[in-house]
Amino acid sequence: MRLTIVGSGDAFGSGGRFNTCFFLETAKGTLLVDFGASSLVALKARGLDPNGIDGIVLSHLHGDHFGALPFLLLDAQFLAQRERPLLIAGPPGTRARLDQSLEVFFPRSSTNKWRFPWNVMEIEVARPTEVLGHCVTTTEVVHYSGAPSTAIVLSDGDKRFAYSGDTEWVDALVSVAAGADLFVIECFAYSGKLPGHITWDVLKPRLPDLRARRIMLTHMNPICRGRRGHRALNSVARAVTAGAQVEPCVHRSNLAMRLDVSQRRPPIFCTSA
Repeated sequence: MRLTIVGSGDAFGSGGRFNTCFFLETAKGTLLVDFGASSLVALKARGLDPNGIDGIVLSHLHGDHFGALPFLLLDAQFLAQRERPLLIAGPPGTRARLDQSLEVFFPRSSTNKWRFPWNVMEIEVARPTEVLGHCVTTTEVVHYSGAPSTAIVLSDGDKRFAYSGDTEWVDALVSVAAGADLFVIECFAYSGKLPGHITWDVLKPRLPDLRARRIMLTHMNPICRGRRGHRALNSVARAVTAGAQVEPCVHRSNLAMRLDVSQRRPPIFCTSA
């Protein structure tokens, strides 16, 4: 399983980051996890072919996590001349929200005669579901979006990718992270406590409970991703991981990595610099 971080920014593109989009290549296909409003632009900027995507798995239905789907569909229809099928999998309510979005941005587009087959699969929360040969299990978290907001565990039978989605701290994240080769968890702000989001103050004491092989922090606001925030995060991460003889490090978007535990990667690192 190979991960390319297409976008790791917050809803507002802090620091010039693109909205959330994780590009996963496995032996069974190419999947995206989330597809925020700037993600089609981000794919093209990274030189990644949208026509090569087999499916998209959505954590929740906020614009910075699914908002580029109308543009992807119409790009595939009119410019990219897509022919291969596309599967969109998301929480209950995904089809209705996507149809509404198509109509808001491009009236009558939801009734197009599509040149390629695309379908929406609505994933029942907490029920393991096959998505193009991958096992996907979602867990409901706390982040209001008008539909269930979820954390995602995605496995190709060999590697296990886990993602918190957007949420405030919930104890269910411990089981989401357990056994993951990589756990991507939001850390929107540095200090205090916020509704619907995790801060470093809240996450820091819970890190020892997260039994993933590696942990990646994402979705940071300007303060959290600034130099002071990173120095503090790195200092605490060194203390948390002191027994592992590794150092946390900082990566920018477009990082590509294999979820291979044999690699000597730091267990805690960030997607913003």
